[in-house]
Amino acid sequence: MNRATGGHDGPEDVDATFAEIVADLRAEGLGRDTAPAGRDATPPEPPREPAGSQQPGWRDGGTEWETVVFGDDPAGDDEHYVPPEPPPLPRPRKGAVVVLLLFVLALLLLIAPGVVGLSSAVGTPLGILGLAAAIALLLLRVRQGPPDGADPSTGAQV
Repeated sequence: MNRATGGHDGPEDVDATFAEIVADLRAEGLGRDTAPAGRDATPPEPPREPAGSQQPGWRDGGTEWETVVFGDDPAGDDEHYVPPEPPPLPRPRKGAVVVLLLFVLALLLLIAPGVVGLSSAVGTPLGILGLAAAIALLLLRVRQGPPDGADPSTGAQV
């Protein structure tokens, strides 16, 4: 590819360089019409079927689109999956109830200390202290390690 060499990088050189690049690409065959002589470059249209031979329905399945989207379930109600009953929730232990009450009391002291009969100057530090204690107690209650009675040499447990 030939490039104009010179110290001037003006718009004239850019246009000339672009023209050279286009000329080189055309010389290599890029951009030529690949259709044989006597034929136009537009692709032929696919053959059309007569109007009566098309299947009515969405995706040629014989079913209208509204029926597919908004219609009844084709599987029917006889094959409906019924999940099993979930296990009951475990009963909260005394420690969890104490932590929950401490958390609620600390929030009450932060939001409305006047309900308890304290000023906000006293209620705010007590509320922050109560929240910190509730969070610390919750973190201390998190179990670490394998459950009681588990053999640690058995590997992963599900």
